[in-house]
Amino acid sequence: MSAVLGLNPDHLKDMGCTEGLFLIGQYYPACPEPDSTLGLGKHTDGCFLTLVLQDQIGGLQVLHEDQWVDVRPVPGSLIVKIGDMSQLITNDKFKSVHHRVLAKNVGPRISVASFFRTHFKEDPSMPRRYGSIEELLSEENPPIYRETTVKEYVSHVYSRALDGADKLDSFKL
Repeated sequence: MSAVLGLNPDHLKDMGCTEGLFLIGQYYPACPEPDSTLGLGKHTDGCFLTLVLQDQIGGLQVLHEDQWVDVRPVPGSLIVKIGDMSQLITNDKFKSVHHRVLAKNVGPRISVASFFRTHFKEDPSMPRRYGSIEELLSEENPPIYRETTVKEYVSHVYSRALDGADKLDSFKL
């Protein structure tokens, strides 16, 4: 990802983007009335990057050009989603994706998600700060987001409901 941005190949790793890993298994039982419930509402992921392994039942959808699009399961494949922190540090060069999970009348549906995020345990006397990567900025491309500490960012992200609202709005300049 660093190389795609024109940066040193280890740039994002050196920033701590891979220090924390959170793994979650999700189990969605068959739903007798899938049209009247939602498995997981519209949201973006607050991390840098998410890898998802889903089973063959599906249910994951991404929002593309104001339309919900099914992410068709492909055996043996991983789904890669850009998270909000990547959007913040790349100054919108990478964009996080709104997605949701639909309830299904077959199942159970099982998926495993790995969230690559910053490490939450930091030295309080030297809090880590994240903002737009300097090498990606110019007069024509000024910073969109202000710098934030890990503590402030995590507190903000976890205080928000999965309501589909843009979690990065409060960090915009």
